[in-house]
Amino acid sequence: MAEKKINPVLKQVLELGPTLVFFLIYMRIKDETYNLGGIEYSGFIVAALILVPLLLASIFALWLLTGSLSRMQIFVAVMVVFFGGLTAWFNDERFFKMKTTIVYGCFAVILGLGLLRGRSLLQWVMAEALPMKPEGWMILTRRLMLMFATLAVANEVIWRTQSTELWVKLETFAMPAALFLFLMVQFMMLQRYVIEEPKDES
Repeated sequence: MAEKKINPVLKQVLELGPTLVFFLIYMRIKDETYNLGGIEYSGFIVAALILVPLLLASIFALWLLTGSLSRMQIFVAVMVVFFGGLTAWFNDERFFKMKTTIVYGCFAVILGLGLLRGRSLLQWVMAEALPMKPEGWMILTRRLMLMFATLAVANEVIWRTQSTELWVKLETFAMPAALFLFLMVQFMMLQRYVIEEPKDES
C-alpha cells in the first residue's frame, strides 16, 4: 500500500517528539528517586519508562496517518520496548544505555552482511526515495556501515566513562545530528551517481 502524505512538520514532531520529551522529563527529575511498588527507581529510569508508551503512541499515530511504517521504525520500537522492560525489571539503567549500541551495531552488521553478498541493502530500502546508480549505493552503504559502527563504539565509550546526564544530552542531540550531517555530506559527494528524472518537454 502506498504511503499517504502527511504534513512534514507533523511527521517530524511524531518522529522526534518522544525523544525530546524523554530529555525534558529526565532533566526535570534527574535528581529525584521514586518509590513504585516498594522499589526505588532513579529519575532516569522513570523517564525511560515514560518514553516507551510515548514512542509506541507516536509510531501508532504515524501508522494511522501514513498507512505504513519503515522497518527501521519497527526495529527501533522493539528495541526500546525490550530494553525499557529490562531496565525496569532489573532496575538497572545500563540496559537502556546499551540499547543505542545494539541498534547502531545491528544496522552496521546488516549493511555489512549485504555488502558481503555484493548487495546494497540500503538501496533496497531507499531506492524509490533516492534514485541512484548501483555503484553509488555501494559506496554509500560502505560509508554508512562504518558510521553506524563508529556511533556504536562511541556510545559504549560514553555511557561507560561519562555521566548519565552527558550521555542523555549526546544521545538526544549529538549522535542524531552527527548522523544527519554525515548523510547530508554523503549525498552531496555522491551527486554524480544520482539518476536525474527525465524532464517533461511538453
